[in-house]
Amino acid sequence: MRVKTAGNFRSEKQLQKPVVFSDFDGTITRLDVTDVILEQYADPSWREVEEQWLRGEIGSRECFERQAALVRVTPKQLSDLIDAIPLDPGFPRFYQFIKRRRLPFYIVSDSFDYVIRRVLNRVGANGQLRNGRRLFSTGLELEAGGMRAVFPHSNHGCTHGCATCKPAMIRSVRKKQQAVVFIGDGLSDRFAIEEADVIFAKHELREYCRKHGFACRPFETFADVQKDLAEMLESGAFALDAAVSAAG
Repeated sequence: MRVKTAGNFRSEKQLQKPVVFSDFDGTITRLDVTDVILEQYADPSWREVEEQWLRGEIGSRECFERQAALVRVTPKQLSDLIDAIPLDPGFPRFYQFIKRRRLPFYIVSDSFDYVIRRVLNRVGANGQLRNGRRLFSTGLELEAGGMRAVFPHSNHGCTHGCATCKPAMIRSVRKKQQAVVFIGDGLSDRFAIEEADVIFAKHELREYCRKHGFACRPFETFADVQKDLAEMLESGAFALDAAVSAAG
């Protein structure tokens, strides 16, 4: 089985135990949490900023920075909203599966670290998700009834102006010849998949993959991802050939 990535092909059977990366908004959660925050607590002009991003006129960093500045919310209102956000029903079991298999797992997201950590506290992942370790995302500062976005993982060499440069984060933690599994749902993931050997995609990302010739595995919930990933691990799809290992 061969997987197309960024115009070239790699053989899955020549790759060792994979490293798994996942988007957050709309992937781990059933809803895009950032959009819910904006819909409830931001000036309506946030939609104009969103349209500029969708048209490619601005990057996600500028988009997040401008949209966050339009939000007026108290810490309690924000916490209550986050606590009501539903998780993908298959994610808690998937997270335990990842831990049992000792697969390295990272979240790469434009979303806010405060939001991600609070949501994933439900599955016991909060303590492991320090921004810059197992989590790479936009930072959030609450001040004077509003929000300010900060960007610790925005690569200044990134030509796309991303809030979090997902390809750079993937390259920074993957080991030589290590397979990259990426799980995502939206257009903000389109640059990350260029670094992936195996892509699990739904919604806009799935359509993007099909349109641009990236082989992907469609999924609806993390139960689908777990099933496929377990089968690949059992079949030895990620085992590194001895000859390749010696050459590396």
